[in-house]
Amino acid sequence: MSKAMEPDLQTPLGRTSGQVGKEWSHPSNHWLRGFVLDNRASLGTLAVFIVMMAVFMIANPTVFTTWYLYSSVLTTLPVALFVVVPLVFVVTCGEIDLSFPATMGFASWVFALVVQAGYDPFLGIAAAVVTGTLLGFLVGSLVVYGGLSSLIATLGMNFLLRGLIQIINEGKSTSLSSLADSWAYKIFSSQFWGIPVQIFWAIAFVVFAALLYNRHRFGAQVKVVGDNPDSAKQMGIDVKLVRVKVFVFTGIGAAIAGTFSVMINFTWWPTAGDGYLLPVLASVFVGGTPTWGGIGTVVGGAIGAVTVSFIQTGVVAAGLSGFYVQFFNGLIIILSLLGHKWNQARYR
Repeated sequence: MSKAMEPDLQTPLGRTSGQVGKEWSHPSNHWLRGFVLDNRASLGTLAVFIVMMAVFMIANPTVFTTWYLYSSVLTTLPVALFVVVPLVFVVTCGEIDLSFPATMGFASWVFALVVQAGYDPFLGIAAAVVTGTLLGFLVGSLVVYGGLSSLIATLGMNFLLRGLIQIINEGKSTSLSSLADSWAYKIFSSQFWGIPVQIFWAIAFVVFAALLYNRHRFGAQVKVVGDNPDSAKQMGIDVKLVRVKVFVFTGIGAAIAGTFSVMINFTWWPTAGDGYLLPVLASVFVGGTPTWGGIGTVVGGAIGAVTVSFIQTGVVAAGLSGFYVQFFNGLIIILSLLGHKWNQARYR
């Protein structure tokens, strides 16, 4: 065979020898298509949010073009974000944590006690975070080293901690009006050009968690442990330690959330955190993190929290009674889950 007739094994199929110097790529490798495929869950949640807001805007354009509505939502939204984001790690790890509402209440109670005693609120914040860390470690140890079901163990801890708070305080709240003059309030919970400052801290927390989840070794370990613990062990990953860490992270997030809720209201209530259980769980699943572990999305969870936060405000502002709130909560959750079922390649 002559040299001219020999096949060129270095040239990909579909390219002639005259095109050797030209870069070849499959159409599916386009950056935009890759971005959409990698972020399909987050983009699906964003689409649900946009459609929902469009419906609310059409229903009552006067209210939904007023800044006060959005300022109201942005004031309390950070409290949910500080809990939703760590829960994405927990669910990705194949676990669930139902104790975070009581952790919010307990850690914020410690914060209130420190401030009420006359100490600097920054010291109170540090005490609350330490409390949340310890409670998260306790919950994680019960699940991991105690061999208990995370669903039952965390639900039990939620009742236990809440009962302890109620027994000691006898249902009494704590007023912290002195917070308004503190630097902690000005830095963490005041307003900047009419925008609640806490939303900037919440966004920073989401960005940090997203980098931790997608770019750090810990995030990769969480995904592997959630997908296949046996394979994770063979890869040298300390599965038990990783599982405990996700509960500790949730405890820290719950403590920060509880502290922010106190600084927003200048009052600590024994029921602090109780109302966040279902909205936070809904935000995680609406955001595109499935229940079986191994995969998830921090950004999707954050968008899910925004979606759930706007439902109650939007329903009432649209002119409907508060009785419709639960109906729309369920509707948005079901539609989102159906969308993720057909949108995710690994949705079981």
